Amino acid sequence: MVKEVLMILQAPRIEVSIGTQRLRLFDGTRVIREWPCSTSRFGIGFTEGSNKTPLGRFVVKERHGEEAECGTIFKARQPVGLWGPGMETTSDLVLTRILWLHGLEPRNANTFERYIYIHGTNDEARIGRAASHGCVRLKNLAMIELFDLTPEGTPVWIME
Repeated sequence: MVKEVLMILQAPRIEVSIGTQRLRLFDGTRVIREWPCSTSRFGIGFTEGSNKTPLGRFVVKERHGEEAECGTIFKARQPVGLWGPGMETTSDLVLTRILWLHGLEPRNANTFERYIYIHGTNDEARIGRAASHGCVRLKNLAMIELFDLTPEGTPVWIME
C-alpha cells in the first residue's frame, strides 16, 4: 500500500496556465521543468471549431512522433515533411511531437474530437503569448523534452 501511494505521489502531471502562458511538469508535488507556452489567441472555450483552448482536467490519451526528427511536420498525426527555421509559411504547423489530450469533464469532453494537442510549432517567436488555434504550443526542443518525460495517461490541468 505504501509503495502504491509513493508511486501515485511521484507520478508526472502537467499544468498549463493561460494567464502566465507557462507549462509546468510536476513529479508529485515538485516542479521538475517549466517552459513558456502559447495557448489560443481566440481565448478560452469548449465549442467545436472555435479555435479556443479548453479549461479543466485532461489526460494524455495518445503520444505521436517518438524518435521523429526535430521540426517534423505532422498532418493527421503522420509525418509529412520537415520544417526548418527560415522556411516561410502562414500555416500553423504541428511539429516535432504530439501529446493528444482527452477531456475528463462534461464541459471539455469533446477535446479529443477537437484535436487539442500539446505540440511543437513553426512560430517559436510567439511562444509566451496567446497565439495558437486552440492547442498548447511549445518550442520544439522543449516539446521533445516534455514528450520524453510524459507517458500516456499523464494528468493535465489547463487553468486560467
